[in-house]
Amino acid sequence: MEDSEALGFEHMGLDPRLLQAVTDMGWSRPTLIQEKAIPLALEGKDLLARARTGSGKTAAYAIPMLQLLLHRKATGPVVEQAVRGLVLVPTKELARQAQSMIQQLATYCARDVRVANVSAAEDSASQRAVLMEKPDVVVGTPSRVLSHLQQDSLKLRDSLELLVVDEADLLFSFGFEEELKSLLCHLPRIYQAFLMSATFNEDVQALKELVLHNPVTLKLQESQLPGPDQLQQFQVVCETEEDKFLLLYALLKLSLIRGKSLLFVNTLERSYRLRLFLEQFSIPTCVLNGELPLRSRCHIISQFNQGFYDCVIATDAEVLGAPVKGKRRGRGPKGDKASDPEAGVARGIDFHHVSAVLNFDLPPTPEAYIHRAGRTARANNPGIVLTFVLPTEQSHLGKIEELLSGENRGPILLPYQFRMEEIEGFRYRCRDAMRSVTKQAIREARLKEIKEELLHSEKLKTYFEDNPRDLQLLRHDLPLHPAVVKPHLGHVPDYLESEVPEPTAQLQAQRKEIQTHSQALLRLLGLSGAEHIVEHRLPPFMDRRGSRAYCTA
Repeated sequence: MEDSEALGFEHMGLDPRLLQAVTDMGWSRPTLIQEKAIPLALEGKDLLARARTGSGKTAAYAIPMLQLLLHRKATGPVVEQAVRGLVLVPTKELARQAQSMIQQLATYCARDVRVANVSAAEDSASQRAVLMEKPDVVVGTPSRVLSHLQQDSLKLRDSLELLVVDEADLLFSFGFEEELKSLLCHLPRIYQAFLMSATFNEDVQALKELVLHNPVTLKLQESQLPGPDQLQQFQVVCETEEDKFLLLYALLKLSLIRGKSLLFVNTLERSYRLRLFLEQFSIPTCVLNGELPLRSRCHIISQFNQGFYDCVIATDAEVLGAPVKGKRRGRGPKGDKASDPEAGVARGIDFHHVSAVLNFDLPPTPEAYIHRAGRTARANNPGIVLTFVLPTEQSHLGKIEELLSGENRGPILLPYQFRMEEIEGFRYRCRDAMRSVTKQAIREARLKEIKEELLHSEKLKTYFEDNPRDLQLLRHDLPLHPAVVKPHLGHVPDYLESEVPEPTAQLQAQRKEIQTHSQALLRLLGLSGAEHIVEHRLPPFMDRRGSRAYCTA
């Protein structure tokens, strides 16, 4: 369809309140998926839609859902307040994001349409109280929704009219197959349903048979990633692991990659190794750790979006324990313990104004590459993806290039022009920093964050009132030295050698006492998987407000 014939929001028959909210959000025209899906949804058709990440899929189902609910309330008979819409997503972060989008669109009709997220951080009792008020739309993961259905705090059999399954291709891989089948038994026989997905795989076909009835299939003829005029994709061959750390140091320290960046690695242990390495050079980063509570992870994303810091290190949900069809995630590579099975990052999470995605570790699958790259170049903003490749990974890189070139024809991952010999003078600094990042330092850094969660936990407030000694022990900030930050490494080119002092016997005894009490507290919060980690002091993040996102390649 030509631009002159494109259907605008104002021609879709939407409620004026929705049009005002769309205008406030700065959307002058619908995206391709919105233009095609919204009119069909308003006609009452079931939809199976494939569109790439960042193409506006959430609004493509949220707008018609709100329109249908508003129209029913305005023209239909007066009936009892009940849950009419259900949105299922694979992760808690996506649930929060979907709720936020629906609420923004419902800004001017908030009294008529209420939205509840049952995958939020509140306890079950608080969620039951919210559900007793019968919100119009419920958002959540299949496991949380099913739990409320089984407890009779949520009833849908006589009221549900609209079902949305977002990121449908991930639900089975996150182990929700059985929950979803059980959940469907609690729904009425007739309802309108939308399946939104980035890919059409076997899982989506199985869901189609379970959920949809004579659906309209929208398989939009668009690349899963923006074109080269918006998204530049590069690859750089690193001969060794050391070269990867050296190159990343140079790119960030010399401002060759600027603006807000996401660094992707393949395990949680690698996340902390990279963070502690960069910390040696006064390059502040933050790890998005699935071991931490949902509220903390969302706070990290919020601070990143507000510009408090410019660099987040993350892992793919698929890599953190590699969820397989029909099973919950177990241990990931190299013994990484699976954290929250609903704590996915690579798909759908809305990081704002990301200038660059750096694949420090090569994605495990071509699809994972697409999901990572989809974090940048969103909403017509430019972006860059730079992938580090070892010589042994060339064949795997070829599979990624094959998928990308199959859609666009021609080379996609261009060689990143960088002469390693020009940064050889920094190699000895990187080696020094890498030696400081020991396995023990990584374990201690991980527990440091968990300890802070303990100190601020509402669940442990009463416990600490009864056991003040435990609180004091957690607050006792001992100076440990397994990965000491050396300020002189933050300056280029001056360098002064520094030795790391060994902890005294008294310090070791105090550390052991803290470890013992911390383990007991971890068990109270159900974090027993982190008991092998010990406390470690990390410097605070630098406040980097106001940094403008842009990139230079």
